[in-house]
Amino acid sequence: MFRRITILGMYIVLAMAVLPQPAYAMHIAEGFLPFNWAAFWFVVVLPFWFWGLRSIQQTVKSNPGLKMLLGLAGAYAFVLSALKIPSVTGSCSHPTGVGLGAILFGPSAMSILGGIVLLFQALLLAHGGLSTLGANTFSMAVVGPFVSYGLYRLVRRLNGSMPVAVFLAATLGDLMTYITTSLQLALAFPAQPGGVLASMLKFMGIFAVTQIPLAISEGILTVIVFNLLATYNKNELLELSILDDNKALVVGGRNQQHIR
Repeated sequence: MFRRITILGMYIVLAMAVLPQPAYAMHIAEGFLPFNWAAFWFVVVLPFWFWGLRSIQQTVKSNPGLKMLLGLAGAYAFVLSALKIPSVTGSCSHPTGVGLGAILFGPSAMSILGGIVLLFQALLLAHGGLSTLGANTFSMAVVGPFVSYGLYRLVRRLNGSMPVAVFLAATLGDLMTYITTSLQLALAFPAQPGGVLASMLKFMGIFAVTQIPLAISEGILTVIVFNLLATYNKNELLELSILDDNKALVVGGRNQQHIR
């Protein structure tokens, strides 16, 4: 059954890939940013890539059995972020799928997984671009995961329930990705008059019509997937110190005492 669902998901992704590519999207298109801004975002994400690579190496070295779960987190982000939904004024929106991986492996690991996802989407699906890989990585694979991870930890420390923590983490991580993308576009193309703020509000308004419902839907889906993992991958979640022996989410386990 899982294999059939996976194959169906890949057919959906390939079908979406042949649709016309909008000018404005959550993945900034190839060549859309001026060179100076494209280079700037590459410089900004480089430290996060090094940090994420080290985090993944440490995780795999200490827990080799987590490779499959790590791959699942990347696949989840790939499938969700490849599903482009048409929005207003020729734009499109999509889920991000990075909240799940951020909760499981920490935000730094998702900078690598998200970067790989964005690279393959740019090469295989013409979704995003190579010149804008740095900007897209920063919004979807840096800001989104850090917001998701931070909110998850905060809600759990406030004794919030697991579904609430996962839902808020996935939903608001998605929304912060779109807000960051709007800021990136506004910095590159400030409005006349009004400057960066007016331009950012314009881009946010374009995305909001579809992105807010999508973020809520992603939050619900991530809760469902997380519950399935807690049921069928209990041992892996125990190794990550996310679950205890009673299947209650650990607030701070041994692997979550610091940001990974």
